[in-house]
Amino acid sequence: MRRLIPRRLVVVALLLAAATGCKREQRAIEKATVEQQPELATFVHVADPKTSFQLLEGFYALEGNTWRWTAKKFSVVLRAPAGAQEKGATLRLKLNIPEAVFSRIGAQTLTAEAGGVTLPPQRFDKPGDYEYVRDVPAHAFRRDSLIVSFALDKALPPGDVDQRELGIIVTAIGLDPK
Repeated sequence: MRRLIPRRLVVVALLLAAATGCKREQRAIEKATVEQQPELATFVHVADPKTSFQLLEGFYALEGNTWRWTAKKFSVVLRAPAGAQEKGATLRLKLNIPEAVFSRIGAQTLTAEAGGVTLPPQRFDKPGDYEYVRDVPAHAFRRDSLIVSFALDKALPPGDVDQRELGIIVTAIGLDPK
């Protein structure tokens, strides 16, 4: 009976050592993955697979190889353009209000927050292509990157045909230097 106890201890010790080794290997993999991520872009075309990691939330899968539906709330991270901490930048969101959405919910209002700064809203009173353009002040750029969160006042709720909440169609989002 005494011989079983040391063998059990050896087995437990080996399992603990293996688990510790796995954690070190996992940390190395995570570090390598983070280091291999591409550099942030100042302008994101939602169809570009190189920048799709910058679409943080509220974006659906690519459609028509050029655009994505959004949910009611969506966000993106963008690299700050050169000089933005001193001069600010201009935010541009290229979007479309589809007739199918407009006919069901009517006009929509889009608001945005960039780096903790609330930007003026824009109301879309008819379907079509639009560009939401707003100045982002220099004090919003505290880092080399900027998270921009967008919100619509209303969106098409999930239904029988499409289970997604549909807001607007987006093709590109970016920051232009001033």
